[in-house]
Amino acid sequence: MKLRRTFTTEEKLIILKEAAEQGVSITLEKHSIYTSVYYKWKKKYTEQQLENQAYGLSSEHLKRIRELEKEVQSYKELVAEKELQIRMHEIIKKKWVLEKKSK
Repeated sequence: MKLRRTFTTEEKLIILKEAAEQGVSITLEKHSIYTSVYYKWKKKYTEQQLENQAYGLSSEHLKRIRELEKEVQSYKELVAEKELQIRMHEIIKKKWVLEKKSK
C-alpha cells in the first residue's frame, strides 16, 4: 500500500510551473499526482495570486511578509519564555519568604 504524500506549498507551486512548461500529463505521472488534485491546486493558487495582485502584493512582498511573520513568532516565544521565568522567580521568592517567616 502506498503512503499518502504531502506536498509543501513551494513544492505544489513548482509542480504547477513544471506542468505549465512540460505538460500536465507528463508532470502528473512523474510526481504520481491525480488530475483532480492538480486542478484543485491550480484553482487555489491562481485565486491566491489574483487576490494578492488585487492588494498590490508581489511575490517578493509575500515572501518578506512570511519571513517577518516567522520572526514575530520567534519573538513571541522568547517573550513567553521570559514571562514564565519571571513568574517562576516570583513563586520561588514567595516560598522563600514564607519559609523565612515560619522559622
